[in-house]
Amino acid sequence: MNTSWFPVADDHDIIPRHVVRASLHGHELVVWRADDGNVNVWENRCLHRGVRLSIGSNDGAELVCRYHAWRYANRSGGCTYIPAHPADAPARTVQCATHPVALRYGLVWTRLDGGDHDDPPVLDALESDPFVLRARPVAASAAAVLAALESFTFAPVGAPPDREPTVECESVPGGVTVTATVDDVVERVVVFVQPVGLGRSVVRPVRSGRPADPMVAWRHHARVLGRFVDEVERLPPTDADADGVVEVAVAPPVARPSSDRRTVRIERKWTTADQIAAFELVDPSGEVLPVIQPGDHIDVHLPGGLVRQYSLTNAPGESDRYRIGVKRTVDSAGGSAYLHEVAAVGDTLEISVPRNHFALRRNVPDTLLIAGGIGVTPILSMAQALARVGLGFELHYFASSPAEFAFEEILEALGPSVNRHVGLDADATSAELERLLAQPGPTRQVAACGPPPMLDRLRRLAADAGWADDAVQFEYFDSGEVDRSSVFTVELARSARTIEVATGVSVLDAIRADGIELASSCERGACGTCAVTVLDGEVEHNDVYLSPAERAADDTLLTCVSRATSGRLVLDL
Repeated sequence: MNTSWFPVADDHDIIPRHVVRASLHGHELVVWRADDGNVNVWENRCLHRGVRLSIGSNDGAELVCRYHAWRYANRSGGCTYIPAHPADAPARTVQCATHPVALRYGLVWTRLDGGDHDDPPVLDALESDPFVLRARPVAASAAAVLAALESFTFAPVGAPPDREPTVECESVPGGVTVTATVDDVVERVVVFVQPVGLGRSVVRPVRSGRPADPMVAWRHHARVLGRFVDEVERLPPTDADADGVVEVAVAPPVARPSSDRRTVRIERKWTTADQIAAFELVDPSGEVLPVIQPGDHIDVHLPGGLVRQYSLTNAPGESDRYRIGVKRTVDSAGGSAYLHEVAAVGDTLEISVPRNHFALRRNVPDTLLIAGGIGVTPILSMAQALARVGLGFELHYFASSPAEFAFEEILEALGPSVNRHVGLDADATSAELERLLAQPGPTRQVAACGPPPMLDRLRRLAADAGWADDAVQFEYFDSGEVDRSSVFTVELARSARTIEVATGVSVLDAIRADGIELASSCERGACGTCAVTVLDGEVEHNDVYLSPAERAADDTLLTCVSRATSGRLVLDL
């Protein structure tokens, strides 16, 4: 058929907040449009139990499976939430198979082989105001329909009924162009054929130019095409019917890069608050970025080997760009200073894939979101996710002055759920936190991010008020100053190695210096990436990641900041 692209739906049928089922080459597809206008074409199966996603719901940013409510993000198809595991961020390998999409001539086109070496056909006849006519299913193969279209005929709309038209048919990729003429009345229609499966197809006609009376033209061609379909379906089977299903290698899900790093370009940079710069980052080639989950952050690799973590403020389904906020710190070692003073629109940066150590539970009716200063960035992502699914929340944002409230455009969109607290001193902030935390309950949860003193106080107040440990989620930016003057020995049980940890050296650096790779991210005791199991010894917990109960158990060490109070630690490494 001289093309790998085929139309699978009329563009006007893909209406917001609805889902359309389609088929191509025997493969079931789901087609849906997000609120940002992006049209998705995916394999029509939930990755959990194989239920058709076409019976799910489209909330404008994510497609939700009807069976167990797994959620899949616009553009990337990545799973963003699994209700059976509300406290865990889904693995980023859980991703629907997506297919490329093109909108052309009022039709939604896709291809199944994953290639990108061509585009849907370009036809001069349809370049000026194409008018989509009524599509019709046909109980015949695409090859049989194309063969029949070689003798397709119709009278132009508005032509004298007693005159026979002159008809010319010309093959085009995936269809036939039919030009009918009576005297000076000329009408041209391109009929595309969608191969559905064995002995089944769909004809999708598009008229060249918008008619003077669209309804008259639509009805006229519906009758003509109806007669054509009846004639084709009465034809005896031929060898052409054997190619009703075309063997096509279906593209796999969008592959993650072999490294967790990828290059992005600064698409936009602006001042969003006093001493806070905002950045929008996009893939330089226009590809979809890895799926985003509320509470995610990325590592940004900067000149001089600096690596800094910044939370994403994105709403659900925003995977065409990442948005971060960067606060300029007085004692910057070069990270925030570089981004504020040097980085410019058009520059490229290396970032990690998103990581999540601050997962949002979306099975709780009432959420209290608390942010201090730049700590609002992950909280904004959470607030937008809760608003999207209609769960109740309050966002309380603490800042020293009105000029320090960041991302006002997002705050305004969240409406009356946002509460601003300006210029409170430590005692007043503590009193307000105590008031907010006064009523714990089984249907309530807290998520908070901000400076360490504020979060330390919040955690104590929550414990005093009776909040359960798993009902209070928090994220620190770092653990503050750490005393690294102690000297001790670390034994790696599985590696049969003994390592001396010297003054000023972290356990993480000492282990790496001995040739053993250990994953890490923030290296400030806040994210938990470098946590290892302690088999023997006593730990000096300098992190802000572990809960009081986890610290009391004394069986986990964050190697980037924590040390030993005993002379020896045995680790499960």
